[in-house]
Amino acid sequence: MTIYHFVGIKGSGMSALAQILHDMGFEVQGSDYEKRFFTQIALEEAGIKILPFQKENIQPGMTIIAGNAFPDTHEEIVRAMELGLPVVRYHRFLGQFMDRFTSIGITGAHGKTSTTGLLAHVMKGAEPTAYLIGDGTGKGDKEAEFFVFEACEYRRHFLSYFPDYCIMTNIDFDHPDYFANVEDVFSAFQEMALQVKKGIIACGDDEKLQKIQAKVPVLFYGFGEENDFQARNVERTAEGTKFDVFVRNTFYDTFAIPTYGDHNVLNALAIIAICHYEEIDSSIVKEQLLTFKGVKRRFTEKSVGSQILIDDYAHHPTEIKATINAARQKYPDKNIIAVFQPHTFTRTQTFLGEFAESLKLADKTYLCEIFGSARENHGQLSIEDLQKLVPNASIIKEDETASLKEHENSVILFMGAGDIQKFQNAYEQSLKPQS
Repeated sequence: MTIYHFVGIKGSGMSALAQILHDMGFEVQGSDYEKRFFTQIALEEAGIKILPFQKENIQPGMTIIAGNAFPDTHEEIVRAMELGLPVVRYHRFLGQFMDRFTSIGITGAHGKTSTTGLLAHVMKGAEPTAYLIGDGTGKGDKEAEFFVFEACEYRRHFLSYFPDYCIMTNIDFDHPDYFANVEDVFSAFQEMALQVKKGIIACGDDEKLQKIQAKVPVLFYGFGEENDFQARNVERTAEGTKFDVFVRNTFYDTFAIPTYGDHNVLNALAIIAICHYEEIDSSIVKEQLLTFKGVKRRFTEKSVGSQILIDDYAHHPTEIKATINAARQKYPDKNIIAVFQPHTFTRTQTFLGEFAESLKLADKTYLCEIFGSARENHGQLSIEDLQKLVPNASIIKEDETASLKEHENSVILFMGAGDIQKFQNAYEQSLKPQS
């Protein structure tokens, strides 16, 4: 039996796929940089071998799954080609793998990971389900009938997939290092829509998604009257959110979720729609929605003294706005403090004004240096350019987080897609009594 060797196994999608194959009885190992990533915890718990990058890792009889971040010139990929081994890119492998299940892809500029995690949790309450979530979580099941997976639009990678169903949460301009504008993003989603085999569940409140053409039925969900699945009578409290669902203007059922913000109502509505289409009992859906614990790095909370620390992946103005609003719903009596690390110079440059507007919703903002990426690690811009646009914003460094202690009885949101966790860790360390 072949050994699946993952080049870049700590990548979030790669880590999840490795876990799935391991659960299904395949032999799996991988390699990566020696720097510690949160995605490796699940790999270690599963007993999956993680090696440092070196060409000697590649041996005859292996199948190589290569992470999208690593070029064909990478020493392990070069070695695999010399040995004549099959080398398959992550998204291509995933495209072939899903053919054995009823597959449901979740895509959109925002909300992919949370919606994928929620759908996986709800579906597995009804049927054996395998799933791949973009936070590095993967679960295989030899009996699985359904495969729920996150489909990323970046570099049009999702065009390797031909899923049975596709949930489309929204279309927005992001990844400006690749997409030219929002029309370019739309064209990628339009192409994806034509590859779906059975049905599309799309957010009808999103004007761009309303224009999607498909060869299969398109069901719309949202708050607007014209949607097939509509949320009405939304009740927002500090405990969560409750709402009625109407299917084509006929009352269907009442659902409650232990999460906050309109974006989470929409995510739940997408799941209710696909489960209704697949004739999954609404009582199971209701029960599973209530017990969902969330995904990694999405509104992940911790209480420290009088403060609530929240780690969140928000790295786009739309996401920052949603995260701040969710914090206000849950903690209406506390100040909301934003600690934001911009991710990539191109994104920061493109959305500079929008970032400033979204951060103004916080009571106080701290900014970290821009986090470059493997693709671009420098730019003409500096964090001071954003600071000038946000009133009273301060710049914070990893070894100088003590100013956050001033915000007693507050919510501190650590937001970003880079290594913002190190700022939270440094702050937590600074709160511990020095021995």
